[in-house]
Amino acid sequence: MTKIIETSLKLKIWKDNHGQDLMEYALMAGFLAAASGFTLPQIATSIQNVLSTVVTMMATSTTNTAPGA
Repeated sequence: MTKIIETSLKLKIWKDNHGQDLMEYALMAGFLAAASGFTLPQIATSIQNVLSTVVTMMATSTTNTAPGA
């Protein structure tokens, strides 16, 4: 009789899928972390280029205007 109980408990462990969602969320979080780590340096470079262009344009416009205008 104990052999039947032990076997049924082992089978319940294999059929239990409550931890499956947690594993899927962990894989998704890992994928998002890897993807953002890959794309953020490219985005940071683009933002830096835009801001340096804005700073250059502002510096140029302040030197070209007459004082008191």
